[in-house]
Amino acid sequence: MSDSIHIVCPHCQSINRVPANKLAEKPNCGRCQHPLFTGEPIDLTTATFARHLERSDLPLLVDFWAPWCGPCKMMAPQFEQAASLLEPKVRLAKVNTEAEPHLAAQFGIRSIPTLILFRGGHEVARQTGAMGAQDIMRWVTSRLPQ
Repeated sequence: MSDSIHIVCPHCQSINRVPANKLAEKPNCGRCQHPLFTGEPIDLTTATFARHLERSDLPLLVDFWAPWCGPCKMMAPQFEQAASLLEPKVRLAKVNTEAEPHLAAQFGIRSIPTLILFRGGHEVARQTGAMGAQDIMRWVTSRLPQ
């Protein structure tokens, strides 16, 4: 990582430049003053997805899910726990495939839950099926350079 990284605010969508060594100090957004990290996944829509994917320097882990999906419901608390453990090194987000079918089609989501890990705006790994928090952490950290 360089001396500072760009992070998109999950509240107002503004881009913040944060010194890399200050990430653990729970930085706030320069525009809206809300925390840049909340320890829980953020909800992304078609309107916000590209900004987080393309303008943030953080790896992005996205859970593609649907409200009617039993395994998705079972994994939701595990994904939230993983968010609290992986932030601020990774941004975790959720995309409701029922509400955002365009995003599901764009990424070829055929089965849910599906996790996709992005880095630098590009997909680096994909995993289908429910996972526990520790499994999510191991899967993510094994696919990102240290």
